[in-house]
Amino acid sequence: MSQEWVQSHGFRPAQAMMLWKRLYGNNLWVQYYDELEGLNKDFKRMLSEHADFKTFHLKDMLTAADGTKKILFTLEDGLVIETVVIPCLRGRNTVCVSSQVGCSMNCQFCYTGRQMGLKRNLSAAEIVEQAVFARRMLSQEVGTITNVVFMGMGEPLQNIENVMKAADILVDVQGLQFSPRKVTISTSGLVPQIRRVLKESNCALAVSLNATTDEILTQVRNWVMPINRKYNLSLLLGTLREELRFKHKYKVLFEYVMLSGVNDSIDDAKRLIQLVQGIPCKINLLSFNPHCGSQFKPTKEEKMIEFRNVLAEAGCVVFLRTSRGDDRMAACGQLGMPSEIQAPLLKVPAKFRAALEAVA
Repeated sequence: MSQEWVQSHGFRPAQAMMLWKRLYGNNLWVQYYDELEGLNKDFKRMLSEHADFKTFHLKDMLTAADGTKKILFTLEDGLVIETVVIPCLRGRNTVCVSSQVGCSMNCQFCYTGRQMGLKRNLSAAEIVEQAVFARRMLSQEVGTITNVVFMGMGEPLQNIENVMKAADILVDVQGLQFSPRKVTISTSGLVPQIRRVLKESNCALAVSLNATTDEILTQVRNWVMPINRKYNLSLLLGTLREELRFKHKYKVLFEYVMLSGVNDSIDDAKRLIQLVQGIPCKINLLSFNPHCGSQFKPTKEEKMIEFRNVLAEAGCVVFLRTSRGDDRMAACGQLGMPSEIQAPLLKVPAKFRAALEAVA
């Protein structure tokens, strides 16, 4: 809500800042404008007549065995999005926000893109309100929300204008006051938008890789992540090397979903080491989270550990990430609901047909 908009309705610009602090800065759950303290009655009346206080309504909240919460929100147009709150015993509590209703990327391991397709982009307000809800409603139950990750439904950088606006609000010192290092914007690899994020934002960047082999690049990553047909690994990683030269003490986060028999060999680990050379980075190894209609299986834990050890011995900063909320379809790659029109399964490269049949 801009100062110009407030002034156009006959009120002082300072009123906009007062409202901003009360909506985003105070750790309160306010559902109506007349509950806001310290604002005059005429200003609150004007707001109730000309501005929407909430952009969505709580539909349902599901709690997984590990305490992870999947929250379903109904938007004003009737569409539904999902947000996940992930508690941690070490005091790190993360809210995973959606940036779109559905997704058009059609990553083959992700339920959202395959089952939903893309309905529309979320506004900056709809994105921010997910974090606001989590911070105000759940702080007493799961603890203070410390981190925000744009890893829910959608490809954040396909909605870059609203995502950047939302990120600015999240880190505003007069607002939600998240540290930029605690706000992570993820992407499947949209290169021009990556350049913009690295130039204009201090928030963390996470990039989903999930393939390592140059000589069969057009088969593996094109298959698993179709965005690779437009921005291949060579272009993606070259861009990161170039841009990160100007980001002092900045590390990109690489996400690597391990798919049994597809990208989890020791040779893959060795190639991954070569791929990320010269890029300040951390690597998260993620277990694939099964869902209806998927042809993949998760890599076994002992093999993930072996893969991790190869990377660590080469000097990579690498972590094994435990799936959270998978019993409530709240884990990575599980968000969304089926629609009438679903994205197709892409043709499996001949090299991997036997591997998928073996783990089926």
